[in-house]
Amino acid sequence: MSKKGPVSDYITHHYRHFNAASLVDAAKAYEDQLNFGAKMMITLAGAMSSAELGLSLAEMIRQDKVHIITCTGANLEEDVFNLIAHDHYKRIPNYRDLSPQDEQELLKNHFNRVTDTCIPEEEAMRRIEDHLVKRWVKASEADERYLPHEYFYDMLLSGDLKDDYQIDPKDSWLLAAAEKNIPVIVPGWEDSTCGNFFASHCIEGRTKPSAMKSGIEYMMFLSDWYLKNSDKGIGFFQIGGGIAGDFPICVVPMIEQDLGKKDVPLWSYFCQISDSTTSYGSYSGAVPNEKITWGKLGIDTPKFIIESDATIVAPLIFAYLLDW
Repeated sequence: MSKKGPVSDYITHHYRHFNAASLVDAAKAYEDQLNFGAKMMITLAGAMSSAELGLSLAEMIRQDKVHIITCTGANLEEDVFNLIAHDHYKRIPNYRDLSPQDEQELLKNHFNRVTDTCIPEEEAMRRIEDHLVKRWVKASEADERYLPHEYFYDMLLSGDLKDDYQIDPKDSWLLAAAEKNIPVIVPGWEDSTCGNFFASHCIEGRTKPSAMKSGIEYMMFLSDWYLKNSDKGIGFFQIGGGIAGDFPICVVPMIEQDLGKKDVPLWSYFCQISDSTTSYGSYSGAVPNEKITWGKLGIDTPKFIIESDATIVAPLIFAYLLDW
């Protein structure tokens, strides 16, 4: 076992009870999965890219500690927004004090707020629109079809944006994923700023809806990938809730119950970082044992819930896994 760094030593010494202890337990069990040869999926909900999770997640990807990612369309695009427009972002520490008039003023100045962070529309969103549109148009004219993340991979790997980088590119998790060519599953991509761009260009007739492969095709890809990679297990590390977690975890019961394949390995590890409460049918707040009844997890699957802020917890777990 490699020697741990000061951050890892700190959390293992001080984080002994309650959610803190769950953090350490989950990190150690994640490491056990990797040591055994299992692969790991990480799912990204919320605004983790705008929270700059790439500062640690990109290195996790480079060191083969994550093998597939499922994310929302927002997390896919917002990592690129941060890559090319970081210096134009506006941070508002007192965001809780904003009045409706203050919010309107932000809109007037083309800032879209995510909690304390405002994304600059012109410098971030509109700057990548043309780069994507030319790829969508080219695919439409050639009757070609690609998954949403494949257009982003092509845009990043082409070098078209290189002169616009405003952060160290090693801190972009999507660029790291593109360079390693790991799968990125983006269910419901249409629910994103770039998804809105795409819809508008389809309405105008510049592109065709058929140029974009669908969420069903993502599930088809995922089922094939799962069967080819689950011989030693695949773990599930879920950040937040929503479609980023709900969609991919269903691949196991889909393969077994709907395709009728026998002896499909269940997810070999499960951890969710969430502050969603377990009440009123909240799927995001469902305890892991509920997933046993759906054929996703087993009785003996290591299961963890860390009820806390993912922007605090995830970097600490990644630091432990990276021996920081």
